[in-house]
Amino acid sequence: MDTVQDDSQVVPEGASPDATVPDATVPDATELEATEPKAAPRTVMVPSGTVVLAATPIGNVGDASDRLKALLADADIVAAEDTRRLYDLANRLGVHVNGTVIAYHDHNERAKADGLLDRVETGATVLVVSDAGMPTINDPGLAIVRRAIERGLPVTCAPGPSAVLDALALSGLPTDRFCYEGFLPRKHSERVQHLRMLQSERRTIVFYETPHRIADSMDDLLDAFGPNRAMALCRELTKDYEEIRRGMVGTIRQGVVDNPPRGEMVLVIGGASDEEAEAAAPATLSIDDLAVLAIDRALEDGVRIKDAIAQVVAEHPLPDGSLPNRKQVYTAVLAMKS
Repeated sequence: MDTVQDDSQVVPEGASPDATVPDATVPDATELEATEPKAAPRTVMVPSGTVVLAATPIGNVGDASDRLKALLADADIVAAEDTRRLYDLANRLGVHVNGTVIAYHDHNERAKADGLLDRVETGATVLVVSDAGMPTINDPGLAIVRRAIERGLPVTCAPGPSAVLDALALSGLPTDRFCYEGFLPRKHSERVQHLRMLQSERRTIVFYETPHRIADSMDDLLDAFGPNRAMALCRELTKDYEEIRRGMVGTIRQGVVDNPPRGEMVLVIGGASDEEAEAAAPATLSIDDLAVLAIDRALEDGVRIKDAIAQVVAEHPLPDGSLPNRKQVYTAVLAMKS
């Protein structure tokens, strides 16, 4: 316990022992109270009659927020992707889960959503948590959010850890624009087709991948994007053995062959350059080609030529995402009919 020196007993140099020190040198209780910092109250509100999506640690339990702890302790119902993992997390956090715990996963979330929302209507707090990270991001939660919106019931988030954002931030690749693609398809043919669709994507691309598919996926990434596209492979995020492998696709692929990574991982791929996007984009139709298509559409579907032009133009965007000039197409149509 801190002590405060009693300055009233200190005798100034040269003064008699009986001399008194002016009262102004002795702070009174009010002054002491005003100068000592006060701790902010640590109250966490648990909203009643609300669905709360709460992020859980993706590896390091120290990332759990005070809000998550309060929600785990005080929510009326905890809908957990895996109830055993939920109780394990609560034990590690030193939290006692007082509400009803139910299993809420990919196979039953649609069937259970309305029952949980019926409880919300009566004033219950329903907490939705996944095994790690944010619900709805490759995890259950979307069904109850959609039904809550349809029924006009409140939904909120207790945000926190996210493997997508963690990997994106650590990759060193552009973060101003990115797209999240979830897990790559399991089948080789579907994976190849999916990656080919992304060859002209200019934004940074984020994938999830598992250890037993990473070698095959890296082969397909090499085939789709070539060896010189920048990327990062992020594994064991926030854990003791966190590892970020940065480099080009070809280098990362060879590293996967030489030193296979363990644990679920996040792949971050640099977006296409202008040259790569243009090379990968489908062939652009000329104004005359669009005019011919519009004339054929108008004849076959029995629509006005202006409507046919609008449809054709919308179906054939330019490589940069913009649409061809409808007036130019219309002029070309008139020239062909004259």
